[in-house]
Amino acid sequence: MAKTGKKYLAAREKVGEADKFAVSEALGKVVEATYVKFDETVDVAVRLGVDPKHADQMVRGTVGLPHGRGKTVRVVVFAKGEKEKEARDAGAEVAGSDDLIAKIAGGWMEFDCAIATPDMMGAVSKLGKILGPRGLMPNPKVGTVTFDVGKAVIDVKAGRVEFRVDKTGNLHVPIGKVSFGADKLKDNFMALMEMVVKAKPATSKGTYLKTIAVSSTMGPSAKIDPVQLGSLFR
Repeated sequence: MAKTGKKYLAAREKVGEADKFAVSEALGKVVEATYVKFDETVDVAVRLGVDPKHADQMVRGTVGLPHGRGKTVRVVVFAKGEKEKEARDAGAEVAGSDDLIAKIAGGWMEFDCAIATPDMMGAVSKLGKILGPRGLMPNPKVGTVTFDVGKAVIDVKAGRVEFRVDKTGNLHVPIGKVSFGADKLKDNFMALMEMVVKAKPATSKGTYLKTIAVSSTMGPSAKIDPVQLGSLFR
């Protein structure tokens, strides 16, 4: 359903619909156009020139945002013995093995990120139908399957975010809160885009960054000209 409330329409007028902006200007418009009383998350939406149906054109990775996400990330860790203790000491909300697997299988999902030691993945794979569709399955490619669970927990809580292209060729990634202001959001945006560009598959032909837009949770989006980013990362 299209957003048509008076406050939203006023915000959209501030941003403008057809124009493409420089990064700083786009983020400034998103911050200026906010009209709600809570601190909205700012998201980046990127349409990529890839076909995710082909395994060699999958785009995924992680990036440490310089200013964090502005959100407390709830982390669970699948581990045993000393590694379970290491995860708890690093700040994991919950750590465990068979008990944690049974808890999640029973419907508990109060977490934002899952990390596992490699020796636990055989058991964790039983949760594939639960964690997979939610993008929560631990994966070595993004650093969430590791024996260094303490560092992984600290990195996630410090602002590391995962990005992964969806089946339509789009990325949707949070880069912070409206309260960060345009400058800090720009730092986070540039860190993200640098990693997205580095993750370009060798088999991707033609234009890689097709469209880029930033928006707050409830606000209108501002389009960013991808051409300027192409020059920044050559």
